[in-house]
Parts: sequence; C-alpha cells; structure tokens
Amino acid sequence: MNGPEPIEFSDPAIIAKYEPYLRMLARTQARRAYQAKIGASDMVQQVMMQAVQGLDGFRGGTEAEFRGWLRQILAHHLCHLDRDMHRDKRDVRREQSMEQKLAQSSLRLEGLLAGDSPTPSQNVMIGEYVLQLSDAVERLPEAQAEAIRLHYLEGMKLAEVAQQMGKTTGAIAGLMHRGMKTLREQLQ
Repeated sequence: MNGPEPIEFSDPAIIAKYEPYLRMLARTQARRAYQAKIGASDMVQQVMMQAVQGLDGFRGGTEAEFRGWLRQILAHHLCHLDRDMHRDKRDVRREQSMEQKLAQSSLRLEGLLAGDSPTPSQNVMIGEYVLQLSDAVERLPEAQAEAIRLHYLEGMKLAEVAQQMGKTTGAIAGLMHRGMKTLREQLQ
C-alpha cells in the first residue's frame, strides 16, 4: 500500500490548501472587536501573502511543522492587529501567548481526529483530515460553527459557550449536535 504523496513545501500554491484551517483558527482567536472591522478572511489573506513571501524561510520538512509555521505567522499577524487597534507597544509575551493559544486550538482539532498515540503515517492522515475538518466547519451555518469552535477549539464549557453567544445551554447543545451531525456526514 502506498502512503500519501510527499508535500512539496517550496510551491506557493500549497499555502492555499490551508486557508480554511487558518480562517478557523483566526475566527477562534481573533478578538471580536477587530473581527468586525477586518474579518477573518481578510486576516487570512494577509497571513497567506506573508507566508508566500516568506516560504524560503520555512525550514521544516513535515506537514505538522508547516501548519505550525503558518500558525506562527497568524499569531504574529493577530498580535500586530491587536497592537494597531489598541496602539500598544509590541509585547513579546502577548505574541508567545497567542502562538500558544493557536497551537492549543490546533491540538484540540487534531485531538478530535486522532486516537491515543498516532503513528507517523496516521499523523500525515491527521494533517489531511485537519484541513478537511477545517473546511467542513467553515461551511456550517455560522451559529453552529461558532458553537463548535468555542467548545472544541477554545475548550469552553457548554455554559460558557451559551453565555458568550447569548443563548441557553439547551440551544447551544442543539447547535453543537446539529453541527457535529453535519460534520460527520460531510467527512464520511
């Protein structure tokens, strides 16, 4: 049985494949104040342009390292937006914190897909599924997608998601149930 084809990281077209993944992470971690002004898609376009321009600087060799590199670019971009919106000085601790939050969200996403201890070939498959799942979440109705992002990627409890979204816990449970059902159907 042949494994997945190796990924050619020197081709700038590879970055477009990660757009849904980056958009989902941006929506998860970007402050609502600048999401309303800028929008996750615009943020991700900027990140993708920076990634294309800096592709020669990528030193990794695996798909997981590539996702990490893209998350790092996204984290820096979100921190720059935050600084610009609040006219704060650069704060390296805030950038490191943002990188950690994005990595945690990504690990939670991967955790939805992985078993206890995935093999190297399963890690490659998980990378592909992360992209498929990110794309599928982006296609959900906004309320379902937000409930799933807040609960599964940010790790919020049901009551916290309900408070954040201004809905009852029953309504959130229903949104998540319908969203997860749709995701399972899309991914099978």
